[in-house]
Amino acid sequence: MKLQDYFANTPGRGVLATAAADGKVDAALYSTPHFLEEGEVAFIMRDRLSHQNVSENPYATFLFIADGPGARGIRLFLKKTKEETDAAKIKGLMRRQLSPAEDRARGESFLVSFAVEKTLPLVGSDPANIPAG
Repeated sequence: MKLQDYFANTPGRGVLATAAADGKVDAALYSTPHFLEEGEVAFIMRDRLSHQNVSENPYATFLFIADGPGARGIRLFLKKTKEETDAAKIKGLMRRQLSPAEDRARGESFLVSFAVEKTLPLVGSDPANIPAG
């Protein structure tokens, strides 16, 4: 199963962990990543702490906890590759549709793309049963 299929078929919660240039860390709830044609993943970010951190330090980790019993899920180790502000592209990717007023009130949006450098299970370091990229 590919990562894109895994996320499309596995309900759960995601946490994006980032760190500033000085090493101070942050973790925030995030929707599952968007999959781009180039084989990269992307997140829509507002101009908040996670966005500020990846602007200073390109590395992040996305931890996905699958719904259900036990500790199931995966971790994606990421490196930022680019950032876009194309409003039409971002709006086309948004899963939650906001009114124009709601969108403006939340602030500017950024489409931040990452290369997936490593994938591991939620618990442990055995790469068996990890979806292929």
